[in-house]
Amino acid sequence: MVIPFKFIHAADIHLDSPLQGLEQYEGAPVDEIRGATRRALENLVALAIEAKVDFVLIAGDVYDGDWQDYNTGLFFAAQMAALKAASIKVFIIRGNHDATSRITKSLTLPENVFEFSHLKPQTKELKDLGVAIHGQSFATQAVSDDLSAEYPAPIPGYYNIGLLHTSADGRPDHASYAPCSVQSLKTKGYDYWALGHIHMREILSEAEPWIVFPGNIQGRHIRETGEKGCTLVNVDEAGRATLEHRSLDVLRWQLIYLDATGIDTAEAAFAAVEGKLIECAEPGVDRLMAIRVIISGETAAHTYLSGYRNQALNDLRARVIAIGAGRFWLEKLVVSTRELQVKSETSSSDIGKELLEYVDLLAHDDAQIAELIDSMSKLRNDLPHEIRTGSGDVEMFSPEHILGSLETIRQILISRLQS
Repeated sequence: MVIPFKFIHAADIHLDSPLQGLEQYEGAPVDEIRGATRRALENLVALAIEAKVDFVLIAGDVYDGDWQDYNTGLFFAAQMAALKAASIKVFIIRGNHDATSRITKSLTLPENVFEFSHLKPQTKELKDLGVAIHGQSFATQAVSDDLSAEYPAPIPGYYNIGLLHTSADGRPDHASYAPCSVQSLKTKGYDYWALGHIHMREILSEAEPWIVFPGNIQGRHIRETGEKGCTLVNVDEAGRATLEHRSLDVLRWQLIYLDATGIDTAEAAFAAVEGKLIECAEPGVDRLMAIRVIISGETAAHTYLSGYRNQALNDLRARVIAIGAGRFWLEKLVVSTRELQVKSETSSSDIGKELLEYVDLLAHDDAQIAELIDSMSKLRNDLPHEIRTGSGDVEMFSPEHILGSLETIRQILISRLQS
């Protein structure tokens, strides 16, 4: 007989994994970023206690390989002790990243934690709930056998859960470990398969049985974008389960694409990026956002974006910091724009294109402005006296006047070149 119960299905914690692609610069929240996996685990524990779950399942890859020191293991043990204090059991299998062959250090975990053997499948019965949990850990990193094939038959009258670290029938960007088919899992007769290894949340089968990848609890690089967390499962007295995804991540990775075709200036391109950044903001949510911006397309801003990459990068960084109030972090700016192609039938068009590029250069290079003023001053000395002493002379040769005229000049050039 099944008594209503709740559990959390999580996987791929990768505790203290070094997040990839981190670049330190003024304003980058480096310390918060480095501690992201720990904070996500704390969120998992807090959710389990708040939701008053009966147990937690962790379907492999608690760690990210061997520890640099014992602090990683001590932190995990402390979090498990917090669950013990709340009378919450924890059931764990080892995956490819924390296989027996990869972890040379070990610590005794609190007695509420049960780790399944790597030698053969085991079953843990929770008789008070009418639940049976079946699982097996990885002995080595590269397990090529279908471990699920040897899992025992379901216990009649119990709610049977299979805990398995697997690539299932194969997933892009993931090694094929403990491969199995969805059909073979279905025919096993279990009620729920709690899978791990794939970092993207995915439901392979809805009910009879549920087959679920919850995804990892914290994205670690730009290929792991979007919301990350765990699955909260409620099972009623009839054995019917309802699933709810819960976010746990403290740092979220986001890709922003901008097609700059038709955009004439870097300023306009960055303004468009700012609009997309504002859309990413979550009012009232204190979560870091790691953002990669990719700008493509055929644009007159290409000269500046590609020729002055460092200046463009830091310009965009400053905007990202301002919009995110310190909660946005520019992971990378990728420029894949192309030079604006204009009609070119005469030599005057070629000259016009060169002038347009020069205008772009002037808009972002004080040294070029100074050089232009120097050249104009020399030319001024050759002008007739009555022109040299005109009332607009000082204004004409000032950086402010030149910069203020550039956009007008740009629009005239573009209009002539595209006509």
